[in-house]
Amino acid sequence: MLYLAEVLRKARVIGNSRAELKLLACQRSELSWSAVSGEETIAAPDDLHYGAGTLVMVELSAGKQVQRHAEAGRQLVSILQNFSRIQEKSKTQESEIEQWKQSLTYQSQELNRRELEIEAAQDQLQQIEEDLERLETERAEIEAARSEVAQLRAEFERKSQELEGAWAQLRGETNRLEERQSELQQMNALDAEQADHLQALLDQIAAAMTSSEPIQAQIDGSLGTIQQQQEQLNGHWQQLEAQRTAAQQTQSQTDEQVQALQERWLAYQQSQAALEQLRVQLEAKQTQLQLQQAQAEQLAQQIQAQVNLRQMVLQLADGTACFDFSALEQMPLETLKSTVQELEQELEKLSRFVSSQEEELILQQQEIDQLSQQTQQASEYDRLRLETEIADEQDRYQMLNKTLVGQRRSLQERQVTLDQHRAVLAKRQGFPLPDDEPNAINLDPVLAQIDQLHQQYREQLQALEQQVQALQAELEPAQAEAAKQSEAQAAVWNELHQLELQLRVQVAQAAELWGKVTAYEAILQPAQDTLNLLRQQTEAANEAVAQQQQAMQPQQQAVQEMRDLVLKLTAAQTPELAVS
Repeated sequence: MLYLAEVLRKARVIGNSRAELKLLACQRSELSWSAVSGEETIAAPDDLHYGAGTLVMVELSAGKQVQRHAEAGRQLVSILQNFSRIQEKSKTQESEIEQWKQSLTYQSQELNRRELEIEAAQDQLQQIEEDLERLETERAEIEAARSEVAQLRAEFERKSQELEGAWAQLRGETNRLEERQSELQQMNALDAEQADHLQALLDQIAAAMTSSEPIQAQIDGSLGTIQQQQEQLNGHWQQLEAQRTAAQQTQSQTDEQVQALQERWLAYQQSQAALEQLRVQLEAKQTQLQLQQAQAEQLAQQIQAQVNLRQMVLQLADGTACFDFSALEQMPLETLKSTVQELEQELEKLSRFVSSQEEELILQQQEIDQLSQQTQQASEYDRLRLETEIADEQDRYQMLNKTLVGQRRSLQERQVTLDQHRAVLAKRQGFPLPDDEPNAINLDPVLAQIDQLHQQYREQLQALEQQVQALQAELEPAQAEAAKQSEAQAAVWNELHQLELQLRVQVAQAAELWGKVTAYEAILQPAQDTLNLLRQQTEAANEAVAQQQQAMQPQQQAVQEMRDLVLKLTAAQTPELAVS
């Protein structure tokens, strides 16, 4: 199991310091760590040469034996970066969830609106179905009237044919009557049988001529029914024209609103592009501010490290002055020699390790400098990416620099301890010592150099703080303006979204109106065509009946004259019979 541990070293006067590992945290999963309760420590392996305070990653067996270990600086940086990415991803997901909530709210409102529209459409469809049923009833009535007119026309034609036959017979009888008329002129009378025969023929002709009156009555009734149907259709045509006018008005208003909404969306997009440009500039300045703040923080840490180093140097100087050499002077010479060799080996190992870490720190700074140079020549979007990479590299630099603080201190302590042992060993072997004193170490040049660097860093920190204050003074009004514009854009977006939803409803209403118009027109036009044809046929039949009645008037007059002639001839025959 993987643990995060801190190296602890207990100093000893003779021999090496004993290292222990204080367990701080335990890895539960790839991204889950839990703190170790209590002050649990384990013995460090012999090959562990990290200084006191160094954080290391150790893998322990079930019996808490160290299987592998490594310096934890880079891994901690990676873990913190992953944690930072997870936080950013979580914030992004929260933003997306909030947008989804708003979208679901809008969709719910849209669904409620659509339900109301569907209910209204269902009511309209029910009304259309009722109108269709009424029109179907009227169409059935028109078809019935049409059938009745066809029957009347057939009956009229049959009556016309009968009348033509009667007229043909009448003309035959008339011809015979005219033939007999010369005989009658000689006779001046008709017998009773002839008179009855002629009277029956005349009655038959008169009956055939008067039989067209019921047909005329039926035709007039059909015309009245057709007129009623036309009035009803006229009402439907008026409703159709009203709906057509409403549909045209709605369509015109919808087209105007669509044009206006498109123009507003275009203006919104232009404003949004300007706002995005402003945000990019703000992000660039914010990144620059973060970089300067990070540099200022690094300088502050370096200043604090110099202060700590100065105190440590002073403490080392005091420790050298107060060091008790009696134990080393009483130690066997061979033991002292072996102790010095062990201290030299440990110092060499630790020095190589610290040197490698220092080189890695230098390489990290060089990489940051290269990215900074690329940023000066990059485009606006590449600059943002490079600045993000610079921020990540600076985070790694800071973490690595922090891990080196304890190791540098341990290296300096080991160097002082080795110098003290060497001084005692040289003294006991009879080699000359500077000033004949092992603890005569002049630290004034070191302190002077530390103070000089401290002053330089102070001046750089003051310059950076002034730059940071200037950037903050520029950023605050620009951020306020960006927030104001963002809020205004959000309000405009909500307004345009609501208008778009309303416009969709209006477009649907216009489509429904045009659908009604098309449906009514598809129903009314065939009914109107059928009624027009029926009217034409009925009016043609009425005109034919009128023409026939007009043609019958002279025939009726001729029949009446023939009746009078028959009566006259009959009356003339009666006296003759009386005389005989």
